[in-house]
Amino acid sequence: MTDEGTGPPGRRAPGELENEVLAALWAVGGPATAAKVREQVAGEPAHTTVLTILSRLHDKGLVSRERQGRGHVYSPVRDEAGHTAAGMRALLEKGGNRAAVLARFVSDLPSEDEELLERLLRGHAED
Repeated sequence: MTDEGTGPPGRRAPGELENEVLAALWAVGGPATAAKVREQVAGEPAHTTVLTILSRLHDKGLVSRERQGRGHVYSPVRDEAGHTAAGMRALLEKGGNRAAVLARFVSDLPSEDEELLERLLRGHAED
């Protein structure tokens, strides 16, 4: 018996491979070919699968690509922190009551993160 939404054993959840490919690009630290990205992704996906995912990420504006020889090299458009922050902003914009969403978010933070957020906001206000 499998848990609902997990799919067949050995299959990735929707979007998981895209996240892994993006993480592989961040790990490489510079422009990378599909073959180089494939080396960094767990489970040995097919080369064509990695190319498809890179193409999808390019279409979504998450990676850039430049022609190199007969193929392309790919680079993430944002670093990992920038990507996560953009995702957080997108989720916030989908919510109805921004004040309620932000209040809940802050109230659920561990005290260390709450203090860090306060320091960051104070530093931003001083700029």
